Amino acid sequence: MNMPEAVDAAWMRDHPLPAAGDGGKAARGRVLVIGGGVELTGATLLAGVAALRAGAGKLQVAVAKAAVATLSVALPEARVLALPEAASDQATAKAVATIAEQASNCDALLIGPGMMDDGDGLAASLLARKTRCAIVLDAGALDAAAASRESQLVLTPNAGEMARMLDWPKSRIDADPLDAGRQAAARFKAIVVAKGAVTYVVGADGRAGRYAGGGPGLGVSGSGDVLGGLITGLLARGVSPFEAAAWGVYLHGEAGARLASRIGKLGFLAREIADEAPSILAGFDCAPDR
Repeated sequence: MNMPEAVDAAWMRDHPLPAAGDGGKAARGRVLVIGGGVELTGATLLAGVAALRAGAGKLQVAVAKAAVATLSVALPEARVLALPEAASDQATAKAVATIAEQASNCDALLIGPGMMDDGDGLAASLLARKTRCAIVLDAGALDAAAASRESQLVLTPNAGEMARMLDWPKSRIDADPLDAGRQAAARFKAIVVAKGAVTYVVGADGRAGRYAGGGPGLGVSGSGDVLGGLITGLLARGVSPFEAAAWGVYLHGEAGARLASRIGKLGFLAREIADEAPSILAGFDCAPDR
């Protein structure tokens, strides 16, 4: 098995992002973020902002109906869609129809911020439909990974979520996260971001990248939502799933390192991470328009 590639500044320079061009926001892609319940609407906010900070052109988010007014004010850059709150098959079917209609015009879809589980089957129902979107699954939506029919799928589990996905003890994940990532990538035919102190990006073909920067401050509530948003924003811009995942991990980690040097190793907030991404991106040359 090949050794993991170092996901570092040299790797980024060897894998440049598409140039911004002059095509306007439509040319940089449309993102749709599907969030969880009212109590965790902030996770959707974090992910949506991160997608825009990664350079995506347009943003839509879907949240529980009771949170629409609040999020519309907190995130004025986005169109905010209302999802039914009642837990029933009829409500789930209505939500799936609403999201599927919007997803047909999107380039990348993130499902899971603030989602505790997929008990209502929303994520699984969405994944069972064939769409043209690249899809990122996070948090509770990871439970639905086996339902996916997509070829452009990125999974972003932490060690506990990985253990649940593979039905392994968490101690086995902690002992060899790279092997766990490879097993999950092969099983779900996806790019897997195995999050941890050292993060691995793994493809179903066995290709792997390793990022060891960032620091302990990134282990903070909401940090994973930001990472998912960064990856989704890059996918919307037309970056391939493996490269989008690697770039997202790098941006997330380097943002954490910058905040640690400026604020402290601990104590910076997840909401501050994505704000660092544009200046990090500005340090790299982009590829010619493609």
